[in-house]
Amino acid sequence: MSQIFENTEVAFSLKSDSELERAYFLFKMISHQPLVRIGTAATNFALKAHLPVKGLIRSTVFDHFCGGVNEEDCLPVIDRMYAKGVCSVLDFSVEGKETESHFDAAMEKTMKIINFADERKSMPIAVFKPTGFGRSYLYQKKGEGKSFTLQEQEEWDRVVARYDKVCQLAKDKDVEILIDAEESWLQGATDDLCEVMMRKYNTAIPVVYTTLQLYRWDRLDYLEGLHERAKKDGFTIGVKIVRGAYMEKERDRAKDNGYDSPICPTKEATDLNFDKTLEYILKKIDTISLFVGSHNEKSNYLAMELMQQLGIDKSDNRVWFGQLYGMSDHISFNLAAEGYNVAKYVPFGPVKDVMPYLIRRAEENTSVAGQTSRELMLLKKEKQRRKSE
Repeated sequence: MSQIFENTEVAFSLKSDSELERAYFLFKMISHQPLVRIGTAATNFALKAHLPVKGLIRSTVFDHFCGGVNEEDCLPVIDRMYAKGVCSVLDFSVEGKETESHFDAAMEKTMKIINFADERKSMPIAVFKPTGFGRSYLYQKKGEGKSFTLQEQEEWDRVVARYDKVCQLAKDKDVEILIDAEESWLQGATDDLCEVMMRKYNTAIPVVYTTLQLYRWDRLDYLEGLHERAKKDGFTIGVKIVRGAYMEKERDRAKDNGYDSPICPTKEATDLNFDKTLEYILKKIDTISLFVGSHNEKSNYLAMELMQQLGIDKSDNRVWFGQLYGMSDHISFNLAAEGYNVAKYVPFGPVKDVMPYLIRRAEENTSVAGQTSRELMLLKKEKQRRKSE
């Protein structure tokens, strides 16, 4: 298969020279772990001390990794990408809220995004985070099989109602809804709730998608069981596959609490698990729809090869590819140029509220071997290409 991800002219076609320079500067900074730690501490201090740094953050890291502060603010980004064949998944990236009013607000925001998406071909998919709709404590207690108090049960019933309201609207508007993954000790309750929604709303085609973090060694087994239940009980499955986002936290917690880590022992084992799951789904595409959430070039090439071998059309709506806004443009835009279904996750929200997400993203980039250096190499290649024109 031709190495399409080397084409930097297509990859960075939307970036002006100054945006290209900004991207190069940001990834250069992110490539140094000490700088990330210092920058994180300084940013947190500046925001808490109400220092006038929002403008600086907005014009650098925020504008590179986020679409805007609200849905309307994201429209120029959405429209520019769609002109190149890349759709958008608006992701309200405000994390760490723990009150009922915040959970209701997150639900209303998700419903607003679905209605917003219904009006635009550029936004066929929406997303929400489980702990955006309810307290982490409830997910953990539910997953451990512990009994709720009467008050907790009423609170959990409101979580279920939020899921149901959002999934019903998604079905009504013909917008696919991705439900993100959480840490392993919260995921059991999330899995169960996702399955309830799939049974209810995925009767014909998948509307509700669960997320599998495949740095967990047990997820393919879980998927096989879910698939058997779906075939037996007559519903379809939507699955987003990713490698995962909480590796260090998972390993530390397992060690501190004396249980076996749920994380694959090596990067190679994670890659194998991801690719096996990818192949499992594509071979069962008639009953499982797929969103490939990956920044790994080899896995994306594998998906392309398998689709070709299995006779799955590039534009088949049962297969989508996705990457985060501000990252892996060489994958997203080159896939779209070849005719595949591609959607960028576009985080948005008030600058201060989105900072925890941006900090986590920077820390993850420093821990993924080769990711940042690859971005830098491609940006440098495109800078040189433009100079030689």
